[in-house]
Amino acid sequence: MECVVQGIIETQHVEALEILLQGLCGVHRERLRIHELCLKSGPNLGSEASEVRLLCDLEQPEPTWTVRHVGGSMRGAGADQISVLVRTMVESKVSKNVLRLFYLLGYKLDHELLRVGFAFHFQRGAQIAVTVSSVNKMLKLHATDEAVPVTPGIQLVEVTAPASAENYSEVAASVSSFCEYLAPIFFFRLLHLSKPGVSTGVVPTAAAAAASLMSYGGTTIM
Repeated sequence: MECVVQGIIETQHVEALEILLQGLCGVHRERLRIHELCLKSGPNLGSEASEVRLLCDLEQPEPTWTVRHVGGSMRGAGADQISVLVRTMVESKVSKNVLRLFYLLGYKLDHELLRVGFAFHFQRGAQIAVTVSSVNKMLKLHATDEAVPVTPGIQLVEVTAPASAENYSEVAASVSSFCEYLAPIFFFRLLHLSKPGVSTGVVPTAAAAAASLMSYGGTTIM
């Protein structure tokens, strides 16, 4: 499982956010360049569609691959009372031949993205990751060098933390507590973090951009 909140910020304000995060996290930022492929199952795998994402870390000397499946979100009174989204998530490191394997299993490429930006990983009551990235689409198959921004001038901000059925409430509280430290950015309405799919607090002029980025980011709530 994981706890997550998301938001958008204009590119011109990303440097200010980075400085604030550097001070809050106390760790060096990590460069982010992820080639993400979204695969969907074919009819031979059952009537219910299945979706997996293959993530290739292009910042590594030798690109590494991860397979990631995001399931449904927690629902009910308990979910409504917390300010972060809690959802099932499974991921694992895989070999570079994983794409060929999924094609053989009957999966088809739905779309691919390139995320470019930076991330901070730190411990604050939970193992929290903050990523700030430009989401780019490919005009040609696997052509990462020719990727263009989905929403020019807008970047996606995500705060995530791994959790389990036993500790998700504590992890959610840690994520919420950390987000409160971003109040200076919130005050000037430069960034608002909320559950994926919930745009409350996003300025009207950015609503369309938020919807577009959340959609491309694979945040549709099941």
